[in-house]
Amino acid sequence: MNVFDFDNTIYSGDSTADFYIFSLKRHPRILLQIPRLLYYTIRLYVFKIGTKTEFKEKMYLFLKHVDINRDLPDFWDSHIKNIKEFYLKIQKNDDIIISASPEFLLKPICERLHIHNLIASRVDCKSGKYSRVNCHGKEKVTRFREEFGNTEIGEFYSDSLSDTPLAILAKKSFIVKGNQISEWKFD
Repeated sequence: MNVFDFDNTIYSGDSTADFYIFSLKRHPRILLQIPRLLYYTIRLYVFKIGTKTEFKEKMYLFLKHVDINRDLPDFWDSHIKNIKEFYLKIQKNDDIIISASPEFLLKPICERLHIHNLIASRVDCKSGKYSRVNCHGKEKVTRFREEFGNTEIGEFYSDSLSDTPLAILAKKSFIVKGNQISEWKFD
C-alpha cells in the first residue's frame, strides 16, 4: 500500500489555491472578501495570532458564492491535467491520498482517477467550517491509524517535510520537488 500527499506531490500546484482562483474568475463578487482575507493573513503569518485552521475557515468564506455542484466538476475538467505523469505511471488500486486540502475538493478527482482511499480535511463545502483538526503534519498519522490501523506503508511520497511523521512509518519515503523524486533524508 502506497501513500501520497496530494498538492505539489501528485498534483502540480495547490488545488485549494487553484480552486479559489477558478472561483474568483467565475464569481467576481468574491473580490469583496479580499480585505478580510488580507487582515487574517497578516494576523496569522505576521503577528502569529490564531491558528492555520482558523485562517482557512476565513478563507473558505468564498464558498458561499460558489455553486459546488456545477463549479467543482468544471474545475476538475480544466485542472485534471495537473496530475503528474509520474503518479499515473505508478498508480495502484490500493493507493491512499492523504492531504490537508478539503475532502470535498479532492473527492471528485479521486473518483475520476479511481483512487478509493482518501483522507483529507473535513471542511463543510458551504460554510467552510472544519469538523475536525486540519489534516496536516502529525494529524495525518492519527487519521491514517484511524482508517487503516497498523497497516504497513510500502512507499510514501510528499513535497513537504511537515509530513515527516508519516514518512517515518513507510518502508521507503520520497520527497517530490516539481518532477524530481528523491529518497527522503532523515536527520
